[in-house]
Amino acid sequence: MSVTHHKNPELKKRLASIEGHVKAISRMVDEERGYPEIVQQISAVRSALDGVTEVLVQDLLEYYVNNTTDTVGKKIAIEIKDTVSRIL
Repeated sequence: MSVTHHKNPELKKRLASIEGHVKAISRMVDEERGYPEIVQQISAVRSALDGVTEVLVQDLLEYYVNNTTDTVGKKIAIEIKDTVSRIL
């Protein structure tokens, strides 16, 4: 299964932002900026990547919930979706 089309714009926007952050980190290294500043930006990128993961997992689970007739499976998928939201 692939990512649903309605999530593509959000994912592209998030990934473009991450790309910009990574380029900024590279510039910071070139400029010999301080470790705390660089690590803070790396932490921001990691957090942003977690956000991308959350969107992908949510999309998969929404697809499953909307396309299954199995009520137990739907309940489990909703529980997983809620749990993942809390973790990421």
